Amino acid sequence: MMFPKPPVIKSESITRSAHGELCAFRIENVCNHRQASTVFCHAPSSLKGMGTKSPDFWGAYGCDDCHKHADSGKVSYQDWMRAIFETQIKLIEKGLIQIKK
Repeated sequence: MMFPKPPVIKSESITRSAHGELCAFRIENVCNHRQASTVFCHAPSSLKGMGTKSPDFWGAYGCDDCHKHADSGKVSYQDWMRAIFETQIKLIEKGLIQIKK
């Protein structure tokens, strides 16, 4: 059975918003805590694969060292969920993700 391809969700505003932010991973003995190196790290999902990233809302702010660590598959599920939660709170505060009432 073929499943329809999900829509691509991209937001340069979200990915660029990572610059200058604190790392949301803060992995002990990995994190460099350099805000200038913070990027948006796309989290694992069923949509992530060879040459395809997860949607731009599904990720977390991470320093370049934590990003490398995450890309190598060494970040735990719990650390991903905590980092995504913290990042999404910031994205809501910045108005980049909106919650409708």
